[in-house]
Amino acid sequence: MRPVKVTAAAVGAVLAAGAAGVAAGRFASGAALKAQPGRPLPTEPRLTVHSTAAGRITLTRDLASLRPGRYGLAGDGTHAVVGAVLESAESTPDSVVRRLERVTHGTLETGDKVWLTPNVHIGDPGAALGLECADIDIPGELGPLPGWFVPGYRDTWVIAVHGLGTTRELAMNVMGFLHGRRLPVLALAYRGDLGAPRPPDGLNHLGESEWRDLDAAIRYAVRYGARRVVLYGWSTGATMALRAAAHSALRERVSGLILDSPVLSWEATLRALAQARHTPEPLLPLAVRAAQGRAGLHPDHLADPVGPDHPTVPTLIIHGPDDTVAPWLHSRRLAARSPDRVALYTVPDAPHGAMWNADPKHYEERLRRFLTPLM
Repeated sequence: MRPVKVTAAAVGAVLAAGAAGVAAGRFASGAALKAQPGRPLPTEPRLTVHSTAAGRITLTRDLASLRPGRYGLAGDGTHAVVGAVLESAESTPDSVVRRLERVTHGTLETGDKVWLTPNVHIGDPGAALGLECADIDIPGELGPLPGWFVPGYRDTWVIAVHGLGTTRELAMNVMGFLHGRRLPVLALAYRGDLGAPRPPDGLNHLGESEWRDLDAAIRYAVRYGARRVVLYGWSTGATMALRAAAHSALRERVSGLILDSPVLSWEATLRALAQARHTPEPLLPLAVRAAQGRAGLHPDHLADPVGPDHPTVPTLIIHGPDDTVAPWLHSRRLAARSPDRVALYTVPDAPHGAMWNADPKHYEERLRRFLTPLM
C-alpha cells in the first residue's frame, strides 16, 4: 500500500498547487477585469505629500512625480491640479517640488497618500469649464447610459469614451479645444461606470462587450442630428472605438478615429497589470488564461492590419514608448502597416492614457490638423 499512498500524496500536492495557481491567476487577472473607474491602476505609484506652500507642493521623488506636464493629483477625498516640476525650487534626494495650480476638492495635508491621474477636471463641463452642457440618458442594451452633451454648430459629432482607471471626466481635458472648433461633444459613461448599468458578471471586458454601449451612443447622435461621428477613445475606450467602427450597423457614419494609448493587445495589458501587482513570472500565463476564461475574451487581432477590426477610416493614434500598460509597439506596427489611413503621433514621457497631460499644446495642434478635414 505504501506506493499507492505516495502516489496519492503526490497527486494531491499537484492538484493543490494547480488550485493555488488558478486562484493566483484569478487574483492577478482582476487588476484589469475589476479595475474601478477613477481608481489608480496598479502601475501608478502612491506618492506622499511632504509639504505644501503657496503655488507649490513637495512630493515623494519618483519617476511618476518627475513627469513633465499637467496632471490631476488624487487622493482619498481630495483632488488637485499640479503643473511642471519647479527646477529652481529647493528639493532633496527623496522629494520633488511641482507647481500646485489649485486644490479642487478636499485638502492636502502632510503625509497624505496621493497619485497622479490624467483627470485634470472633476465635476461636469458646466461647473468645471463653464461650457453649456446637458445631462442625457442614452438607451443601451443593459439600461440607460449617462452622458454629457456639449452642443456645437457642426453636424460632425465627437463621441468621447474613457478607458482603464479614469472616468468620463477625462474628456474634459480636450473638451474646451473641441468646443472651440464648434464640434458637438458627447462624453459617454458606459457599463460599470458610476450611474451606468452594472455588467451581468461584474467584470470589465476590455472593450469586447462595452463597445455596444458606444454603438448606442452613435445611434443617439445620429437620431439627434449628427451626419458623421468621430470616435475618440482612450485606453480600452480606443478598443471600443475600433470595435464600433468595424461592427456598428451605423459604421458608415464614422468618419474618423482618435485613439489615445489604445489597448491593441489585451494579453499584453493583462500581463502588465498582473506584473504591477507583483505576480510571480510563472503565474502570468495563468493570469492571462484566467482573464480569457472569465471575460470570454477572443484572440488578439486588433493590431492585425487585415483583421476584422482594422481601421478603414482616417485614424490618429496618439501614444508613446513610456506606456507600461498598453505597449507602444503595437501602435507603431499598426501605423506602419497602414500609412495611408493611420497616423501615429508619438508622445515621450507620458504614462498610459495621459498623452495630453505630457504636452497639451502639441497634442491639441495634432488634433487640429487631424480634425480639420473631417469637420
